[in-house]
Amino acid sequence: MPENEDVELEARLEDRERFEPPESFVSQANVSDPSVYERFEEDWPECWEEAAALLDWDESYDEVLDDSNPPFYEWFTGGELNASANCLDRHLDERGDEAAIEWVGEPTDEENRTYTYEELHREVNEFAAALREMGVGEGDVVTMYMPMVPELPVAMLACARIGAPHSVVFAGFSADALATRMNAADSEFLVTCDGYYRRGDPLEHKAKADEGLAGVEHEVSDVVVVDRLGDDYDHPMGESHRAYDDLVDAHEGAEVEPVSRDAEDMLFLMYTSGTTGEPKGVKHTTGGYLAWTAWTSRSVLDIKPEDTYFCSADIGWITGHSYIVYGPLSLGTTTMMYEGTPDYPEKDRLWDIVESYEADQLYTAPTAIRAFMKWGSQYPDEHDLSSLRLLGTVGEPINPKAWKWYYKHIGDESCPIIDTWWQTETGGMMVTTLPGVKDMKPGSAGPPLPGVDAQVVNGQGEEVAPGEAGYLTVQKPWPGMLRTLYQNDERYIEEYWAEYSDTQSDDPDDWVYFPEDGAKIDEDGYITVLGRVDDVINVSGHRLGTMEIESAIVGVEGVAEAAVVGGDHEVKGEAVYAYVITEDGYDETDEMRERIVAGVEDAIGPIARPEQVVFTPELPKTRSGKIMRRLLEDIANGEDLGNTSTLRNPEVVSDIEAKVGDD
Repeated sequence: MPENEDVELEARLEDRERFEPPESFVSQANVSDPSVYERFEEDWPECWEEAAALLDWDESYDEVLDDSNPPFYEWFTGGELNASANCLDRHLDERGDEAAIEWVGEPTDEENRTYTYEELHREVNEFAAALREMGVGEGDVVTMYMPMVPELPVAMLACARIGAPHSVVFAGFSADALATRMNAADSEFLVTCDGYYRRGDPLEHKAKADEGLAGVEHEVSDVVVVDRLGDDYDHPMGESHRAYDDLVDAHEGAEVEPVSRDAEDMLFLMYTSGTTGEPKGVKHTTGGYLAWTAWTSRSVLDIKPEDTYFCSADIGWITGHSYIVYGPLSLGTTTMMYEGTPDYPEKDRLWDIVESYEADQLYTAPTAIRAFMKWGSQYPDEHDLSSLRLLGTVGEPINPKAWKWYYKHIGDESCPIIDTWWQTETGGMMVTTLPGVKDMKPGSAGPPLPGVDAQVVNGQGEEVAPGEAGYLTVQKPWPGMLRTLYQNDERYIEEYWAEYSDTQSDDPDDWVYFPEDGAKIDEDGYITVLGRVDDVINVSGHRLGTMEIESAIVGVEGVAEAAVVGGDHEVKGEAVYAYVITEDGYDETDEMRERIVAGVEDAIGPIARPEQVVFTPELPKTRSGKIMRRLLEDIANGEDLGNTSTLRNPEVVSDIEAKVGDD
């Protein structure tokens, strides 16, 4: 923004620590009664019948929550439903001719497509029939390695229709990452595409998928290929490869009866980074997850059927699952998908989309907002953004300055901002303000949602005093929670429950969920999330395991040892910093740096690309041999290192500092 505007904004907003939602918003909000918090607390867990009531059930559930075997909780037991029918069929009478998906593609607006609910229902049925003909049955995991093309939600909903869980792999991940996830899920079916566009240029994708398939350890019976790039791009089709368009055409007009699924049947798997280097297969189920995403979409995002709702996330991540596909479509609204980047062809691309489609909500990441700030307010100022009535942020904490810029220049000081904390594992939002009820505090996510018992505790599990830092915990189960890690109940307990739970107890009160985030709480019960406390780096809202990156680096010829940490980054929030020891006989050259970066991109994807590779003869270690990553983080951030006397090699710290400064 121009300097004088920046000064004016800071002067007017810097002292404000609270912002009330405008009355114009409160008067129309889906949830505006402050008693909702007290009501949900007094009527827990039956309060979650309100979430279940947003869905159509084939068979009514017997019990809201079965907590007899913690932490393997079951929600809406005995109930049966189908997620695809809830997102499509039940809207046909009233919303059949209305837009379900508005897809904005690259490189030009001629690429845009609108799917009405009737059209989306038809294509989902046709592809479901094709999947069934290929032999996909209930319980078979179908992997999808796809960018932001509309065939991705079609495939997801087609799988849900026939009772086959899906596992979406982010298109930016490497071939090795695809193979790892297909092996872990024992998936025999893949849906992918020939390529996609980025900044106007076609990117080849199928060759990467083929490379990944070569690393799958079991037979893959069918590979479906979506044609995104058209006749100008030719790609080889193997014996097991099938063209998506041909499959849909061959089943034109097909109708597939939605399979009635138990509430606890798996809807999808999503692999997320963990501390062991092996991605974790997070299992989400049909009833609880869908009820949770519908309830949070309605209560927090204030989604109504007549809205046009824009979430700029990628469906390859959980935000896209919950708040582009399942939440919005279960409510019968128009949800938007955008294939491209915010700065192509110009830095006003997102604002042009908001104006053109008259979007009612915008849900985006602090990374993007910081980039918008850097580019300047002249870009949003060129567009009419008055259709917006709610703004949201997701993926990482947002700092107050970026929050106030967003509030001023995108929301015109008339849109509430929801700063949402949640995880892949939680299925949906957990800590944030209800925009029609609570004031907003820039930099603080807000209080736990009604019915969510989130507390900030110390190392002994005792609640901390207001203003003190501690660890975020969730003391009670919730419907959208993961049920376990795929085929690994033991790791599920160890990763999420062991820290603060009595793991030998059958009493649910003795089990506490630990998301491994630091936090503090104020006197009003507002929680500020401080970031990860485990070995996971949050790059642009995407969680990356340090051990997975370190493994990729050590796999490069000539690397003896590596330590990876997260460092502060103006745009990404956190960036990857790699400290590397080379083997004898290998020089610390720029060529070696390039090979390390390439090794990480090949193994994981460009999202994990190191911001800096620092060569060092040693890593700072305790006398027991543990790498002191805290010191490496402090070096990356240029912070005071404090006491290093506990190291067995304290002299190496100053050497590393000097190298970072030189680089």
